[in-house]
Amino acid sequence: MSKLELPQPPKFVSLEDERLHRQQRLAAALRLFARYGFDEGVAGHITARDPEYPDRFWVNPFGMYFGHIRVSDLLLVDAKGEVIQGDRPVNAAAFAIHSEIHAARPDIVAAAHAHSLHGKAWSTLGRLLDPLTQDACAFYQDHALFDDYTGVVLDTEEGKRIGATLGERKALILRNHGLLTVGHTVDEAAWWFITMDRSCQAQLMAEAAGKPISIDPDTASLTYSQIGSHRIGWFAFQSLYESIVRVEPDLLE
Repeated sequence: MSKLELPQPPKFVSLEDERLHRQQRLAAALRLFARYGFDEGVAGHITARDPEYPDRFWVNPFGMYFGHIRVSDLLLVDAKGEVIQGDRPVNAAAFAIHSEIHAARPDIVAAAHAHSLHGKAWSTLGRLLDPLTQDACAFYQDHALFDDYTGVVLDTEEGKRIGATLGERKALILRNHGLLTVGHTVDEAAWWFITMDRSCQAQLMAEAAGKPISIDPDTASLTYSQIGSHRIGWFAFQSLYESIVRVEPDLLE
C-alpha cells in the first residue's frame, strides 16, 4: 500500500499575503472555538505571530465574543504588550502567557488557550493524558503538565515558567486551569486544541464507565508518528476552516 500523500501548507510570495492568511485562519479558529463551546466569558485567546515582525503577534480582543470576531477585529501586539493595530484592549493574561511562549519557541507560529469544559475538568486531576484512543496518541510523549496553579496569569515571569514547562512539546495541561497548544501554523495549533479537549472528554467518560485499556507503548509511538506531525495537524483543520467560512463568511471581513 502506497503512503498517503497529503497537501502541503501554502507558500507565499509576499508578507502581506502571508499576514492575511494567518489573520483569516486566526479569525476562523476563534469562530470554531465558539462553535465547540470553548468560550468562557472573557477567558481564552489564540495568537498568531506576525510574519514580518516576529516579536509581534495577532490576538483576539479582550472581552469580545469568539463567535463575532472578524479579521478586522484582531489586535497586533508588540513585545511590550502595546497594541500596535486595533482599537480594543488586549487581555493581560494573553500577553503574559503568549509573549513568553512565542519568545521561547521561535519555531511556532501560533498558540491557543481556552477554558474549555473538558480540558479544565481534566486539568484538575493533575495528570497527563493516557493513550486510550487513536486520537489521544497525537499527544503521546508530546505534552506536559504545568503542575502549579497560582491564580490568573498576569506576570510574564509566570509566562516564562509555562513556556519552560512546555519545552519543545505541542501541548500543555495547566493544572486547575485548562489546556494550551502550539503549532507551526494557526491551523495546527487550533486543531491540537480541539482534538486534545475531546481526548480529555473521552478519557473522563471512559474512566467514569470503568477501567479503560491503554494502547501499548510501541503501538502508541507508532500511532503518534502517523497522526502527531505538524503536517497532519495542519491538514486536519482544513475541512473545519472550509466549513466555518461557508457558514460564516463575514469572519473574513
